[in-house]
Amino acid sequence: MYVINLSYIASLERVDDALDAHRAFLDEQFAAGVFVAAGPKVPRDGGVILAVGIEREKLDAILAADPFAVQQVARYDVTEFKATRLAPGLNLPMPIEG
Repeated sequence: MYVINLSYIASLERVDDALDAHRAFLDEQFAAGVFVAAGPKVPRDGGVILAVGIEREKLDAILAADPFAVQQVARYDVTEFKATRLAPGLNLPMPIEG
């Protein structure tokens, strides 16, 4: 599992210009089962994405295709961790063992 921390490196005006394309990108990754949660940080200086069931190299390639990356409005800090506990009723895809 990965926690992806996005930090805006451009004005909110430029971020907003790329937002519709970024949301379409998120929709694609949710449909593919890669992203399981996403949203803006408070205050709005970036966002957070949770990703599962993918190798790091593939995740890096996916993130490089994010319109926020292509338009250079955000930088990404990716942290991998192994979830050993989940809240009752929370079901996440199993991670790829490597």
